[in-house]
Amino acid sequence: MLVDNGVNGDSRVQKAARSAADAGWEVILLGRAPVGQPQSWRLGDAEVRLLPMPEPLAKRRHEFRRAWLRRPLAYPPSGIAAHRTQVVKAWRADLAVRRAALTAAAGESGAGRAGGLPWTALRAEEKLAGLTRRWVSFRNRQLTQARRGRKLDGPWDRAYTLFWQKVHGGGAWRRLEPGLWDYELAYGPVVDELAPDLIHANDFRMIGVGARAKIRAAAKGRRIALVWDAHEYLPGVQPWRDNARWLPGNVAHEREYVPYADATMTVSGGLADLLQREHGLAERPAVVLNAPAVDELPTDPTAPVPDIRALCGLAPETPLLVYSGVAAAKRGLGVLVEALPELSEAHVALVVNKPDSAYVRGLVTRAGELGVADRLHILPYVPHHQVVPFLAGAQVGVIPIQHWPNHEIALITKFFEYSHARLPLVVSDVRTMAETVRETGQGEVFRAEDVADFVRAVRAVLADPARYRAAYERPGLLAGWTWEAQAEVLDEVYSRLLPDRPGPTRTADPAPSAAPTSVEVGA
Repeated sequence: MLVDNGVNGDSRVQKAARSAADAGWEVILLGRAPVGQPQSWRLGDAEVRLLPMPEPLAKRRHEFRRAWLRRPLAYPPSGIAAHRTQVVKAWRADLAVRRAALTAAAGESGAGRAGGLPWTALRAEEKLAGLTRRWVSFRNRQLTQARRGRKLDGPWDRAYTLFWQKVHGGGAWRRLEPGLWDYELAYGPVVDELAPDLIHANDFRMIGVGARAKIRAAAKGRRIALVWDAHEYLPGVQPWRDNARWLPGNVAHEREYVPYADATMTVSGGLADLLQREHGLAERPAVVLNAPAVDELPTDPTAPVPDIRALCGLAPETPLLVYSGVAAAKRGLGVLVEALPELSEAHVALVVNKPDSAYVRGLVTRAGELGVADRLHILPYVPHHQVVPFLAGAQVGVIPIQHWPNHEIALITKFFEYSHARLPLVVSDVRTMAETVRETGQGEVFRAEDVADFVRAVRAVLADPARYRAAYERPGLLAGWTWEAQAEVLDEVYSRLLPDRPGPTRTADPAPSAAPTSVEVGA
């Protein structure tokens, strides 16, 4: 298995590796080390290896050049700026110690007032150090402004992108996004050494690494089965604001190597249909939902599950709305804060990945302006096996995501987490999630970013929560939304591609859906 991150925090990849190993496959999961040193550990019966990955190709050539015309006095981008800053700091620190030593010596001698040649020289050197500090700071600011001024979204960069798309077609990614080669150079040799029978490539960066390994193996007369696991619809990803090359480059890379995949899987039926049309796939990708695992035991079963109400200081009868997951503007969290003045008795808990981020601080500031800061609670993530029972202490699970292409076509992880916690839902009208909620009756749908409609939906749920919770009693509903059910699909794909592999397939019996204990806070 290949993934372009550090594995920790990627619940889908972790669950896939663990369940494949449980089914009898020998699994080695290769990820990217967050620091320069390799790491390894066991994930159930699967082996995890994190590889160091230098990124020299991720930098563009202009980042190595001076901006002579725009900022002629800026330091060169060679690292000398940090060195000069530190030199000046050390100089000023030395002057402070020398001043202290002269002051102490004057006190001991009874001179009382500082004077003489040493003091005159010290004051002159302090003035020189102050002027030098201002000069170094000025050149540092010039360097920062030069870096900010050269983005990759201007007319030149758009023309550059179009030129290489015309010249190289699908191979234009080699010019537009050369940093993809850093992944190949880190992962490729390790994959060749392992000589796998099957490669499970997660998402758009790893499909190239897997496909090239398959090609090299074929040249040596050895077959590798390649599975591409598409986590999202790449053309629908929000592009980097200052990089006109990133999205076209990555899309071209994906399209070049998808034809090498022997099987494709993805996170939802809507995305499966879209990928089949987009890439002309002969068969519809298998759907493996980002559902929670209900049979994984906690590392420390004696550790108590935190009480979300106790952390918020709330009584059992106080209405509590919860959002869990990444805190970002496109997740639409602002609507929860704006609605609090209209929901006079309700509280909101945001269980987020970065409680101290600038975005979250902005939400807290806005709550203060509205006079509702005491009803907004910011909480950190809890361990993955505690998420569902932790969320179950709330009354309503909220998913206010905005209309982005990838939001329209998937049931995201938090949808399943809320469902296993048996929370009534209030969700925005992104297509797939809204259709599901309306069909199951487990919640209410509101128009994305519409505060008044959000208030209406919340009031409807709080007026009769039992009505919405009853949807979870439908036979088979929650059982189908477990990772154990998805792992069977995963094993079927592997077994179809390698029908002659040795050893039995061990498929665990699906765990009961009534007591989920192991899921990851969803993104």
